[in-house]
Amino acid sequence: MSVLPPSLPPRGLSREQAAEYIGIGTTLFDRMVEDGRMPRPRRLDGRTAWDVRDLDRAFEALPYDSGKAADNPWDKICGLAR
Repeated sequence: MSVLPPSLPPRGLSREQAAEYIGIGTTLFDRMVEDGRMPRPRRLDGRTAWDVRDLDRAFEALPYDSGKAADNPWDKICGLAR
């Protein structure tokens, strides 16, 4: 039973929760952590936990199906678009 309200999910996730959060199985998640596409866990004494914010950044860095990252509208505004 969680003491957190439903509107406040935990920030630290177990391996299984982190994989599910990303939408993949634990085997693929482990491979992605090993090759650097997903972050390593943080150490909480004897426990490890994945930070939801780290997972979000790693997920956002993954390429789209086209193999390219998403266009950032600010790149055009700042003159950084190629």
